Amino acid sequence: MPMVPDFPPDDPAGDDAVTPPQPEPKKQRGGRDLGAAIGVGLGLGAVIIAALFVYKVVFVGVVAAAVVAGLWELTSRLRERKDVNAPLVPLAVGGVAMVVVGYWRGAEGAWVVMALTALAVLVWRMNDVPQDYLRDVTAGVFAAFYVPFLATFVVMLLAADGDGPWRVLTFLILTVVSDTGAYAVGYKFGKHKLAPRISPGKTREGLAGAAGFAMAAGALCMQFMIDDGQWWQGLLLGLAVAASATLGDLSESMIKRDLGIKDMGSLLPGHGGIMDRLDSLLPTAPVVWLLMAVFVGSDM
Repeated sequence: MPMVPDFPPDDPAGDDAVTPPQPEPKKQRGGRDLGAAIGVGLGLGAVIIAALFVYKVVFVGVVAAAVVAGLWELTSRLRERKDVNAPLVPLAVGGVAMVVVGYWRGAEGAWVVMALTALAVLVWRMNDVPQDYLRDVTAGVFAAFYVPFLATFVVMLLAADGDGPWRVLTFLILTVVSDTGAYAVGYKFGKHKLAPRISPGKTREGLAGAAGFAMAAGALCMQFMIDDGQWWQGLLLGLAVAASATLGDLSESMIKRDLGIKDMGSLLPGHGGIMDRLDSLLPTAPVVWLLMAVFVGSDM
């Protein structure tokens, strides 16, 4: 039997051909597609600002949609990685109700719906086997508090008379500026790890950058965007936002490390999932709402 060459017959070079090395595609820091991340960020920003200043109810709908998407991501990852069955249906229904009632009735209404949502989770889970009941309902109550209840404070900022949209915009600006300051300063000057076991990329220098940037932005926002606001209040607000945003980011990182995943989802190209964008925003919302109420009141 004739020997079959191990290269195509129409390739005159055969095994002697040398394939030139191909350059490896460039990777963005953190494995993100920077172009997609910027595009998605600008698109989301445009939708949020339009909803804020055109028709408030639309913004409430945006928050409710983000809550449902975040709950879906969180419960899906819990089921996939830990076999925890936190019931999505009562969480989603209760989450939307929490946001809507929080907007119209404030914190008292949100607490009532939070309690009813927890009760609904307990009852809904009774349809399944008793095994791991306590584990599943505990995860469900945690999800109800972590996503929709904290998000309710965003629409409570919006509900303030007169400058409600500007309060929400201040909250968003300070959180984004804090994250940006932490990234920029940490990338350039970061040497001392902040919490290496949780998030190796975070540094103390980055935290200082977050505080400095957020305090400067807070002073400007409180002085020029908030009714009766003072620049010194903005300094305190910015410092508090830097702390809460960092803690929120670390908390989300802790959850993802426990689950053994990098991102909570893939709905937002270049960003990961909805929960990967809400990590700093959720714990910051009640902090901003409380300080705004102390500084300038919270009339609805």
